[in-house]
Amino acid sequence: MKVSHAVLVLCFVVATIAPWSMAENHSTAVAIRRPLSKKRHGCVAYNPIDKCWRCDRNWAKNRQRLADCAMGFGHEARGGKMGRIYVVTDSSDRNVINPKPGTLRHAILLPEPLWIIFSRNMIISLRQELIFTSDKTIDGRGFDIHVAGGSGFMLQFVHNVIIHGLHMYDIAEGSGGMIRSKHDHVGMRGRSDGDAICVFKSSQIWIDHCSFASSYDGLIDIIAASTNVTISNCHFVKHDKALLFGASEKTPEDKVMKVTIAYNHFGKGLTQRLPAVRFGFVHVVNNGYTEWKSYAIGGGDGATIISQGNQFMAANGAAKEVTKRERVPESIWRKWTWRSEGDLLLNGAYFRQSGNPNWAKTYKGYPLIPAQPAIDVPLLTKFVGASLHCKAGAPC
Repeated sequence: MKVSHAVLVLCFVVATIAPWSMAENHSTAVAIRRPLSKKRHGCVAYNPIDKCWRCDRNWAKNRQRLADCAMGFGHEARGGKMGRIYVVTDSSDRNVINPKPGTLRHAILLPEPLWIIFSRNMIISLRQELIFTSDKTIDGRGFDIHVAGGSGFMLQFVHNVIIHGLHMYDIAEGSGGMIRSKHDHVGMRGRSDGDAICVFKSSQIWIDHCSFASSYDGLIDIIAASTNVTISNCHFVKHDKALLFGASEKTPEDKVMKVTIAYNHFGKGLTQRLPAVRFGFVHVVNNGYTEWKSYAIGGGDGATIISQGNQFMAANGAAKEVTKRERVPESIWRKWTWRSEGDLLLNGAYFRQSGNPNWAKTYKGYPLIPAQPAIDVPLLTKFVGASLHCKAGAPC
């Protein structure tokens, strides 16, 4: 009887605590109760973008439906929804002037809307920066697609682009030279900066479910009056200056910039610029921050930053302040609207607010993504990054 009683007690304890776990790999001190799916191998999606498509077992037959799921300032990005499917069958990038049919570069340069997918797992090392044309979707679902060990993406003077499901890391500078930038144009290009993705004077851009690390320069730059961009469900690790929105104090044209950062995870090995913003308007909503060595959110030149429902976990031995203003006296930066609303600040993290606390009463832009409670961030960001292991005929 004593043995069976002990077993009963143990089973009760295990059953009680099993649904509870620490927030994924976020190293936060917040315990959350994970909802259990009705089916043992069922699909559970937690944030509204994922709920739009991830649990559809027929996603591979309805790939272009993904374009209806964008939210935030990049909600109008349709990518190649109105075009045909192009299957990349060749991971090489040997010829940047006359790219081989079947390669990613060949697809990106075609003068038509395209939904670009892949025939197998690939590692693509770009010899030079990949210069996009408008109305393109790169959809990595179904395979592990790595863009690594070469140059990155340049979205310059384009609109309507979706980048989904890619691993991008170890991105290097491009040497420059003669490169095809359109199907009917080849020109001389200087050295590329070594960003994973650079968005230059472009609009209606959606970057979703990508994994980023270790580029020569930045992970994502949004500059030169680019606007209407959403970055969602991405995973960022192992980088110094990660996200730069607005190139410098000499580019006031970036006042038109509007960027949404939603449901991302900023993880191990990050230092700063998560993001750094100049001039524009950035909505940071329901993201998980578990490490920044210098600061998480910074910038200058009158940028507006609205932080809602995020979870900031300061690392031991690193900076506790979330924010950083660029080299100006308080008499100037206190006029900038940097607001923290409903954020969860852990392990000594603090957000130095400034500007108009009633900004929402005068805001007349596109409706912002409604923030969910910050305590739910570990669930909202549970499936970030490109490693969804999607298989045709089953939910992702």
